[in-house]
Amino acid sequence: MSHISVLLHEVVEGLQAKPGEIVLDATVGGGGHSEALCQAMGGNARFVCLDADEDAIERSRKRLAVCGCEFQFYHTYYRHLDTALASFNITGVNRILFDLGLSSFQLDESGRGFSFMRDEPLQMTFHKIPPATPTTPPSPSGQGLGTPPQAGGEEVTASIIVNEWSKETIATLLESYGEERQAWRIATKIVEERSKAPITTTLQLANIVESVVKRKGKIHPATKTFQALRIAVNDEFQGLRDGLSRAWEALLPGGRIAVISFHSMEDRVVKDFFRELGTAGAGTVITKKPIVPSEAEVAKNPRSRSAKLRIIEKV
Repeated sequence: MSHISVLLHEVVEGLQAKPGEIVLDATVGGGGHSEALCQAMGGNARFVCLDADEDAIERSRKRLAVCGCEFQFYHTYYRHLDTALASFNITGVNRILFDLGLSSFQLDESGRGFSFMRDEPLQMTFHKIPPATPTTPPSPSGQGLGTPPQAGGEEVTASIIVNEWSKETIATLLESYGEERQAWRIATKIVEERSKAPITTTLQLANIVESVVKRKGKIHPATKTFQALRIAVNDEFQGLRDGLSRAWEALLPGGRIAVISFHSMEDRVVKDFFRELGTAGAGTVITKKPIVPSEAEVAKNPRSRSAKLRIIEKV
């Protein structure tokens, strides 16, 4: 399945980017949003494009080469966007976009274990090789998970979590990050199964969850478990807080930040961050309520159904 950029027209309209401005695409992915923004700006703009996934950098580099704007790329997590901007001698930007969703490429082609629909190693890192300015292992991020450090600085993966972390920590992780009501039953089953043999693949884990969760409906029983593991592996909530803070520091007066989230807790982080800035008089929240995809967009791209777009302007 090819990647379809979510809320594309809404992002272009909401950011109101003008010719000659500097745009930071903090999660360039397949390059769809940057391409549309460049076209809207008449091919006259400078873009800095970041991504933790080196494959995304290469895909977008090829796609955007013919757009007309000036594009610069940096392989890093958006929590380190200040480092990326400094490397290009940029002290301020006009428009910033965060698209927090997994791309179809990551789900369908990365081979890093994001999907429970195919048999892959339980990795779930956004990168194959750690990007510039690597993050520390996932922290509790205010959720009280008590993330244990890995011996020798070993990178945290989903495999390490399900095979080495305690039942209590796994259950709390699934409950906090996945909002999974069956968290303790799933954690108990994981610990039971790993005592027989290591859990090393996505289908192994999906089958374990399915044996416990008898949930009916369109959402697969393992969806929330996989989501929680991915968030923990990549320390996404604290990373988002760090990224938003550094983005605000880099944003010039009159500039705008747009954030597309796909998870209720992500959206809460963004909502609270914007609200605090609005209350302090530092920014104007453009979206009193989040913008969501139209019925037509959801019908065309079911993966967009949980997307929420929020926008703020710096005073």
